[in-house]
Amino acid sequence: MPDLDFQVTGVEPATHGLVPLLLFHLEATNTPADEAIQSVSLQAQIQFQCPQRGYTATEKEKLVELFGTPERWGQTLRNRLWTHANTTLAPFAGKTSGRLPVPCTFDLNVSAAKYFYALEEGDVPLLFLFSGTVFYAAQDGRLQVQRISHEKECAWRMPVNAWQDLMDCHWPNTAWITLHRDVFDRLCDYKRRNGFQDWEQTVDRLLAETPEPALHVEA
Repeated sequence: MPDLDFQVTGVEPATHGLVPLLLFHLEATNTPADEAIQSVSLQAQIQFQCPQRGYTATEKEKLVELFGTPERWGQTLRNRLWTHANTTLAPFAGKTSGRLPVPCTFDLNVSAAKYFYALEEGDVPLLFLFSGTVFYAAQDGRLQVQRISHEKECAWRMPVNAWQDLMDCHWPNTAWITLHRDVFDRLCDYKRRNGFQDWEQTVDRLLAETPEPALHVEA
């Protein structure tokens, strides 16, 4: 009966992808090593281990929307779900490697994008919770099916610049947001009435007209 363990060993961007995609390198090890694994249908829940890193004053200010002000972080700074992902591992015995594709977004209405955007440097502590199905050959050659134990997990620290570089590749020097239709209509009307040529000029003028509130965040 197979007993699989999983480790994340690295990450790379998908080259020439139509959408931003990170490929996590996986290593799967089975015991007993001589058992023939036909395939593995693997799922992973990926969480941010937010309390497992420190934050600069600037990062804390950007994270207020997610966790509140720092004096509340003792109650609010918890692990957060990033995403779910899945992949299939080819036949192997003993040990094999694979890649786990994870789509990414720069939509700042999405909590995961807000978290990534707030981080300046260092690592992102991630927790991978694995599940899925193992197809293997019994001693008599018959195909057997077994669920992966829900205890299978691994922690891995992803460099922040892996996500940053991926966003820069797809949207260089650009960010994007979504607006409710009525808000966009008002913004479009403001742009037209003032004769602005592009959205950058429109937003720059609005920001110049609106005083910034003071926000004090301790380092």
